[in-house]
Amino acid sequence: MKRINRALISVSDKSKIVEFARELQSLGIEIISTGGTARLLRENDIRITEVSDYTGYPEMLDGRVKTLHPKIHAGILAVRDDERHMNELKDQGIKSIDMVVVNLYPFEDTVAREDVSIEEAIENIDIGGPTLIRAAAKNYRYVAVVTDPRQYDTVLAELKANDRMLSNETRFKLAKEAFSRTARYDAVISSYLETISEQKREFPETYAPVYVKVQGLRYGENPHQQAAFYRIPYLTEPCVATAKQLHGRELSFNNILDLNAALEIVKDFDEPTAAIIKHNNPCGVASHETSLAQAYRDALACDPLSAFGSIIGLNRVVDLETAKAIREAALSGSFPEAIIAPGYEPDALELLSKAKDRRILEVGSLGKLDYGMKETKSVVGGLLVQERDLKLIDRSQLKVVTEKEPTSEIMDSLLFAWKVCKHVKSNAILLARDKRTVGIGAGQMSRVDSTIIAIRKAGDRARGSVMASDAFIPFRDSIDLAAEAGVVAVIQPGGSKRDDEVIRAANEHGIAMVFTGVRHFRH
Repeated sequence: MKRINRALISVSDKSKIVEFARELQSLGIEIISTGGTARLLRENDIRITEVSDYTGYPEMLDGRVKTLHPKIHAGILAVRDDERHMNELKDQGIKSIDMVVVNLYPFEDTVAREDVSIEEAIENIDIGGPTLIRAAAKNYRYVAVVTDPRQYDTVLAELKANDRMLSNETRFKLAKEAFSRTARYDAVISSYLETISEQKREFPETYAPVYVKVQGLRYGENPHQQAAFYRIPYLTEPCVATAKQLHGRELSFNNILDLNAALEIVKDFDEPTAAIIKHNNPCGVASHETSLAQAYRDALACDPLSAFGSIIGLNRVVDLETAKAIREAALSGSFPEAIIAPGYEPDALELLSKAKDRRILEVGSLGKLDYGMKETKSVVGGLLVQERDLKLIDRSQLKVVTEKEPTSEIMDSLLFAWKVCKHVKSNAILLARDKRTVGIGAGQMSRVDSTIIAIRKAGDRARGSVMASDAFIPFRDSIDLAAEAGVVAVIQPGGSKRDDEVIRAANEHGIAMVFTGVRHFRH
């Protein structure tokens, strides 16, 4: 272990720095400092040497150049066990710097503001700070690098216990954290500049997203798998990653997946809408012109058996009537594990919180979508990256391909079913009536099996319903089954080699069919 005699302190986040520097001084450690940090320490009666006094050069270019000097970096990078290195320092009158305490300009916080200008963002790109951190981290065998106020107490405790020395293990740990910090810093800058570039590379040669840890999780999809939850910094779109948990137990891995699925469904709807999710699939979705409570009741009615232990997504502030509907359903055996919504009226939150384990999350207004955010799916050793499926269609984009045309009311039902079907795992078949689902067949290996499941789930409610298919219907068998169950109209992408056969089947049964020209696979 090497004794620390001299520390360089230059921090943007000045929380706890006065206390930390005072303790270093009490241990007999000399302090070199810069700019605002130096002023703050001096104002608090801490002895410091200004970097400009030490190097013999003033801070230049409005503070852009402060620590970029050989007397600083040679003092950090010298290998103490190398006689030639140490002789060079002596010949040049350079002192060893044994600890670097640096944190960076708040670039991340700056670009998170909606009104930030490119000029302001650029000025918050730190140059000297990352250079100091990297130099100290590279030479961790001799130099301690402290990059976060949360490290101060641990570092001080070890210095006090070991006569101003830190163990090799501690120095290495600090170095790893330092390189992680600079990697994140550079990646955030790169990602931000990509988003504002007039010549955007939608999929750059090196994809370097940054995720910051939200929380550790008890386990992953299964108890034998360890897991944690991360989010993208400077998010602007309301989402699970930035949601505020108001009540209940810690979120699980599967809770987070299902909460995301629930929220993404209800974002697609303008009217009050409820989605009930189980295992990342909707077991019921409904909209209502005015009542969120009624939307929830209609969604629950689609498949109340599957709704046990489900996740509820709502696209309006939850009022007392809706809270009562959820509580009534829970008391009847349909216990929801978690609820996510823009917000909650106080009496509604109080009522929902009576279930002590229920997770309750709020995300704020759902009005904003980030169309630049990418969706990722991991494979062993790699990552698939794609645009999010935010595509919606309206009536003008539908092509009626059958002799029978859907009425205006049926068309509304078809468009509703199509919106929900986008969020169902492929192969997906969905039955809906008015603005509520009545049967959902999800994730089957054949489309006809999904059709059978949707019809079975719907039961008598299939009569008079409409059917949505997330991809083209390849054979007439699904149409024959739908007609037998009482389905009156079908919406699908079209594009199968057997479209003529499928259209002919619809005409034979007197079913209206429209093509979207768009598919919504969800693997």
